[in-house]
Amino acid sequence: MLIEFRAANHRSLLDEQVLTLSASAKAEKEDARLRRVPGATTPLLPAAAIYGANASGKSNVLRALDFMRRAVCDSARLWAPDEGVPREPFAWGDSGSSVFEATFVVDETRFEYGFVAEDARFSEEWLFAWPTGKKKHVWFEREGASIKFGESLRGTPSAVKEATRPNALLLSTAAQFNHERLLVPYLWFTDMRTHNVEGDPGGTQGGAGDYSLEAWITRNLRRAGRSRGQLSLFPDQDAETTVVDVLRELIRVADVGIDDLKVVSTGSPDKDAPRRPHAQPSRQIMLHHANGGTDGWLPLAEESKGTATLLRMAPAVLDVLLSGSVLIVDELEASLHPRLADQVLRHFSDPTLNPRGAQILFATHDTALIGHQVGEPRLRRDQIWLTEKRPDGSTSLYPLTDFKPRAAENLERGYLQGRYGAVPYVGALFDAVLGDTGR
Repeated sequence: MLIEFRAANHRSLLDEQVLTLSASAKAEKEDARLRRVPGATTPLLPAAAIYGANASGKSNVLRALDFMRRAVCDSARLWAPDEGVPREPFAWGDSGSSVFEATFVVDETRFEYGFVAEDARFSEEWLFAWPTGKKKHVWFEREGASIKFGESLRGTPSAVKEATRPNALLLSTAAQFNHERLLVPYLWFTDMRTHNVEGDPGGTQGGAGDYSLEAWITRNLRRAGRSRGQLSLFPDQDAETTVVDVLRELIRVADVGIDDLKVVSTGSPDKDAPRRPHAQPSRQIMLHHANGGTDGWLPLAEESKGTATLLRMAPAVLDVLLSGSVLIVDELEASLHPRLADQVLRHFSDPTLNPRGAQILFATHDTALIGHQVGEPRLRRDQIWLTEKRPDGSTSLYPLTDFKPRAAENLERGYLQGRYGAVPYVGALFDAVLGDTGR
């Protein structure tokens, strides 16, 4: 689970900004949303939401974590040796190096991993580990061309060091050598999923492979041994179909009248198929509608935009719930209806629905998630973060708990009134545009 993320000099994040998923010191001990994980010194949170005005930088916080993920996953195998590091430093002035660091827990071991990026190279990189009940272990430290392995990683092949290019991370390079110990933190990054991040509206990305709905369904059907012909995604209950049950629940709550899915073959993939006998036939997703006394199958392409968006995002949600990893979503309200967003958060917050400790980080304008509602609010106060743009164009990221709101305070109303900052003064905007004509 992610404990803390730090970034500096990435897009509008000029000086170091910190996002933490550690519960506040005043956390209610009986709150089921809190995760007490061996290896973490404080209870952790399954979700964090970032609110702020347009162009305040809330998306850039998520993009910074996504850049770190992509650097770990791709720098050794996909980045060209002569093209440097594709970072995006603060645009106004010479801001120097970019810094990224994540602290997280995997299998009861706490890791602290980070790096310093310049245009042409990674000038620093480090990985520290705290096995449960043990002191800090230095796994490796990199400074310029010098790489030093700690006692815990003695015996690491010299080929790993020699193969690490200036614009490739050591952690990324070691994974190509299948380094057993370094694969643990590497896979934590590759298991992350993103949705609607990096200018890919409605798209889903992962550490490797194709995470489109079609690919995800085909992959899970193949795992279940049902990869030919017209295949239902809802076969008899067994261990292989647990993920499908969650998908069914998401669709049921959406109340769009869909109760089943199947994948049908539409023939050869293209006209060149005879020359490529091993090419897979193209497939089409069909959705079963049950409306009153009528029912029938429709292709995904003919569904409403809202239904299609839900189904496009579902693989990312289900993948992280199964692996216990992190989902990053920009503009959650653009991806899901508020009711569906609330349902997704319920899955992450409920330990019976999320037994592996998956987490979701998202930016949103949907204040209903922090408003008063029956029962416990979907988001705790220490799960709410705010961004505000400074006069120099840089972003300030801060937690709502800095304002110490009263227990009975209406957070939604306070946020919309600007009590915590992070919202534009819309009245001033219209006054400036309309002038006297608008009075």
